[in-house]
Amino acid sequence: MGVLRLQLPTDPRWVNIVEKNIEEILTDHAWCEQKAATNAITIITNNSEHQDLVKDLLALAKEELDHFEQVHNIIIKRGLTLGRERKDDYVNELYMYMKKSIDGSRVSGLVERLLFSAMIEARSCERFKVLSENIQDEELALFYRELMESEAGHYTTFITYARKYGKGIDVEKRWREWLAFEESVIANYGTGQTIHG
Repeated sequence: MGVLRLQLPTDPRWVNIVEKNIEEILTDHAWCEQKAATNAITIITNNSEHQDLVKDLLALAKEELDHFEQVHNIIIKRGLTLGRERKDDYVNELYMYMKKSIDGSRVSGLVERLLFSAMIEARSCERFKVLSENIQDEELALFYRELMESEAGHYTTFITYARKYGKGIDVEKRWREWLAFEESVIANYGTGQTIHG
């Protein structure tokens, strides 16, 4: 799938499932944005010595919170309710796969967290593209088109920093392993009314 290099595309029929409960997908999406902001802050907290990383991930975290607000505004505008935070089984599987460290160093721990983050952004970007091209709701089609472009930028940020700070680590080899693992995971999803479901 082009620049994202995802191995398994989302079946467009997933959108038919999503459309049956817009409130559910919007609630799940809002919390995905909140968790993405929290993840960026966590990376900053654990790697504050890298000024460029801090600067870019602060901007990214702000953008994710802005997306959270945008989704929340759509929920309010439609007379819907932001439900409770949802468990994201897909992200949890990726989290369990993430190594605390490839070789015992802090640097490799950072690379793993950045690749984990890039993987989530890549799949989110792809899901937003599928939504934008297949959902009947014109407002949401446009909204997801705009967010797709933003998520692609986030993916690029994470993968770029993994390469920059992954000195002595074969980042490309590890990314290929992530892509193969993600393919095995996402094959079990595509039937839920959630962004990664």
